[in-house]
Amino acid sequence: MGMLGPILRLLAIVLGFTLFSLALAEAAPRAHLWPRWEKHDPASGVVVDHTAWERWLKAYVTAGADGIHRVAYARVTADDKARLAAYVDALAATPVDRLNRPEQLALWINLYNALTVKTVLAHYPVKSIRDIDISPGLFSSGPWGRKLVRIAGEEVSLDDIEHRILRPIWRDARLHYAVNCASLGCPNLAREAFTASNAERLLDEGARAYAAHPRGARIAEGRLVVSSLYVWFREDFGGSDTGVIEHLKRYGAALEGRTRIDRDAYDWSLNDAR
Repeated sequence: MGMLGPILRLLAIVLGFTLFSLALAEAAPRAHLWPRWEKHDPASGVVVDHTAWERWLKAYVTAGADGIHRVAYARVTADDKARLAAYVDALAATPVDRLNRPEQLALWINLYNALTVKTVLAHYPVKSIRDIDISPGLFSSGPWGRKLVRIAGEEVSLDDIEHRILRPIWRDARLHYAVNCASLGCPNLAREAFTASNAERLLDEGARAYAAHPRGARIAEGRLVVSSLYVWFREDFGGSDTGVIEHLKRYGAALEGRTRIDRDAYDWSLNDAR
C-alpha cells in the first residue's frame, strides 16, 4: 500500500479526535422533559422517610477546612453498604406519581446522590468517577448514562434524573448545587438529606457555598476563572457570561466590575476523604 497505509491511519486518528471533541462539546445534556414524570398529587400528604440516608451522610461525609465535603468511601462498612442499597430500593418502591411536588423534589435529589455514592462504592477504589466507564455509547464516559434503578416500572439513569426530570420540571439553577457528581470540582454533597421542608434552605446554602468558593469563581492573574459547570449549563444560569456573573454575585462571589468569563476549569478527582 506504500504511503497509503500511514495516511489512512492518520486520517482515522484525526477523525477519531474530531468525533471525540464533538462528543465533549455535547457532554452536558440539555434539559429535555420526560413527560411520564410530570404526574403528581398536589393534595398528597405522603411523607417519604429519608432517615437512613441522613444517617449515612452524617457517618461518612466530612466538611474539610478548605470548604470541600469529602466522602470516606474506604471506611464504609459492609452493613452500611447494605443499608444504602436498601434505602435506594425503598425509594425505587415509592409510588412517586402520588407524591406532591416538594416530596418529589426531595426524592429525586436524594435518589440521585445515593445512586452516585452506591455506584462509586461498587467500583472503589477509583481516582475519578469518570473512570467508572459503564455508560452506553462509543464516546461516553462515567456512569451517568447507565440505567441504574427501576422506579415506578421505568428504568432510570442519573442523566434521566438530572436532565429529564429535575431540570425541566423545576427549572431552578440551584439544582446544580444539589446533585453531586462525586468530584472535588463539584458542588458539595450536603451532609443532610433533602426533605420537602428543608429543600429551599439546602438549595440556597449549596449555591452560596459554591459560588463564593474558588471552585465556583476566582480571579487568577487578573482573569476570571469559573467552574466549567457554568459553561456546560450556561442556559440554566442566564444564557450568557453576564447571566452567569450576575448569578455568582447573587450568591456571594465578589465579582464587581466583571463582565466577561475568561476561562473555566473543573477538578474531576474523586471527592475521597482518603
